[in-house]
Amino acid sequence: MQKLIKQILRFGVVGGLAFLIDYGILAFLTEVVRLNYLLSSAISFSVSVIFNYILSIFWVFDVDSGAKKQGRNFSVFLILSVVGLGINQALMWLQVEQFHLYYLLAKIVSTAIVMVYNFITRKLFLEKR
Repeated sequence: MQKLIKQILRFGVVGGLAFLIDYGILAFLTEVVRLNYLLSSAISFSVSVIFNYILSIFWVFDVDSGAKKQGRNFSVFLILSVVGLGINQALMWLQVEQFHLYYLLAKIVSTAIVMVYNFITRKLFLEKR
């Protein structure tokens, strides 16, 4: 149980930092560089996923580290992350467009839900058994 609590805390730190990286790069590329927000979002998402993967593999989850497993682990991580992004976008749309919540509040709710999804799926699919 203590190992699980430690993992959850570490996962929260990594997720929080990845969230800041994602939004910082998104805002910078859109507002300063003047890229289209969809292109900025794709770039910021990609950078944050790579950051999140590296820290999750080396600091949060106990995964097989052999060279053969690393490609598989990254592929699984990326697929799970893309699904998480889809869940986030659907929740954002639902909350803002259907329930008329302020988008920043909707983002907090969506992030909390997706964070639970991310932890459970990464633990199930990435961690050694």
